[in-house]
Amino acid sequence: MSFRAQQIYKKIVQKVGEEWMSPEMKKTLKKKLPDNKIVMSRADRGIFAGKHIQFGNQISEDGGNKSRRNWKPNVQEKRLFSYIYNRFIKIKVTTHALRCIDKAGGIDEYLLKTPYNKMDSEMGVLWKAKMEKRYVEVDKIEGGILSLIQSRRKEKLSPNSAVVVDDDDDDATEKEHDSSEQVKQESGV
Repeated sequence: MSFRAQQIYKKIVQKVGEEWMSPEMKKTLKKKLPDNKIVMSRADRGIFAGKHIQFGNQISEDGGNKSRRNWKPNVQEKRLFSYIYNRFIKIKVTTHALRCIDKAGGIDEYLLKTPYNKMDSEMGVLWKAKMEKRYVEVDKIEGGILSLIQSRRKEKLSPNSAVVVDDDDDDATEKEHDSSEQVKQESGV
């Protein structure tokens, strides 16, 4: 484990709470922390999704003179809504990270889906640990509803299944229908 990963580990354990984390969870957290040693200091205070300062030359059109320059990531300070906390989280993110968050389905989903070793910033790892802790707390309170919802998302209906509403019961029941049977019923054959 690199020196930087040890620092991140200590901060996470301190902020999340050592009494909450089991020894197995601590071991897995140590394994999953990023092993890279250099991250831009500004990236520690936000979610940059792997974007860093780039260096290069600007070449003039006329003489071909080179002058050194740098390209900084496009950082925005945004308020992103967290469903698990039911409030906005004010955080610095790059536009690339915003696209990743949109694709994942929100800040909660992005943080939960991104593995620890791909999180470059301390803030990202900290928010990920907080989200996981909060999901466990809410799941205990709600009696496993969140795990049920997640399992339902994973289950996909087969292409031939349909939802049929009975007028008698006003209940939606799921029945398997073959597409050829549906065509026969509609045509009256």
